[in-house]
Amino acid sequence: MTSLDLARDLVLAACRPLPIEVVPIADAVGRVLAGPLVARTDLPPFANSAMDGFAVTPGPAGRVLRLVGDSFAGRPSTAHVDETTAVRIATGAALPPNASAVVADESATLGDGTVELHIDAPAGLNVRLPGEDIPTGRTLVDPGTRLGPVELAVAIGAGHAQLVCHRRPRVAILATGNELCPPGGRLAAGQIYDSNTTALAGFSTQAGAAVVSRDRVGDDPADTRRACAAALGQADLLIVTGGVSVGPQDHVRSALAALGADERFAGVEVRPGRPAWFGTSAGRPVLALPGNPVAAIVIFLLLGRPALAALAGRPPSDASDRARLTQPARPNPGRTNVIGVRLGRSSDGALDAIPSGPLSAHATSPLLRFDALGILPPGEAPLDAGSSVEIVRISG
Repeated sequence: MTSLDLARDLVLAACRPLPIEVVPIADAVGRVLAGPLVARTDLPPFANSAMDGFAVTPGPAGRVLRLVGDSFAGRPSTAHVDETTAVRIATGAALPPNASAVVADESATLGDGTVELHIDAPAGLNVRLPGEDIPTGRTLVDPGTRLGPVELAVAIGAGHAQLVCHRRPRVAILATGNELCPPGGRLAAGQIYDSNTTALAGFSTQAGAAVVSRDRVGDDPADTRRACAAALGQADLLIVTGGVSVGPQDHVRSALAALGADERFAGVEVRPGRPAWFGTSAGRPVLALPGNPVAAIVIFLLLGRPALAALAGRPPSDASDRARLTQPARPNPGRTNVIGVRLGRSSDGALDAIPSGPLSAHATSPLLRFDALGILPPGEAPLDAGSSVEIVRISG
């Protein structure tokens, strides 16, 4: 048996960031930035108005100025403003030449070709200066950041149409077992529905991966070997569920060995999820999970999601945090015990983990009540309320 910490280290050591590529910014959501995002232009690129009103030179209240033009967004005025003139201006429009203040509509009275100002207009009043939001050359987003809509909006404003990102990891998912029936199919005697391929594909997609295949194979050595070979040929990470133990119908380990896979560990000291396996085949990582659905999900969240993060060039600990137990929790003497927890906030702002019960390897419905997994290290004595524990969010 391998400890959870060592298993994580072995997985991450085998998962290096994938090559980089240039991605159109419209396709970059969910991708991981491979280099710093540096502003190519000022934002705003020109001095513009923060209000609908009148662009003027600095001066006192009470002035009556002659209107000499209009400045609208995308249609700037070229009229030169002086101490006796003003330009009507819309929010976001460029200031006309020589103007350095904007008096809002509600602080002025419009006349017949004139405007009377009711407030003082110091330089900079209601003006957005060039580079006020983003100056050229500023580093805006660090490498390793997973790009969301906000990052893309900032990148566009800073002059980018393409971004350099790590390639999205390609994942192949293979479920093994004669007992598996496709979702919605007619169950034969002794069969169960295959939920693993869909759940693991969903988690992989949430983690930013591209799922390239989802297949099932029966408990046959030759078929298992062929299915593993086919999946390895198209994936950066192969995830197999079931058939990973040492029973007469468990053919995954022998199939991978026949394909030249290098075993890194077989079995993890964690409950649920003990019969997990990890290795590489021609440099590609392979993670074999238990067949029981909750055990498969637990091991994916603890080992598979960090593997995908590492392949994508992202910090593997993104979905991991620490929280404070609100009541005692019992560890397992011999291995890491994983429990379900709900998350909350105390009055002091601390993140709380509210234990919601143990996890059974086969029972999926209790997962509906949890926000995260609570990771209890091996030990004899109960962990007291107030103890700090690692938590891994289920939707990370």
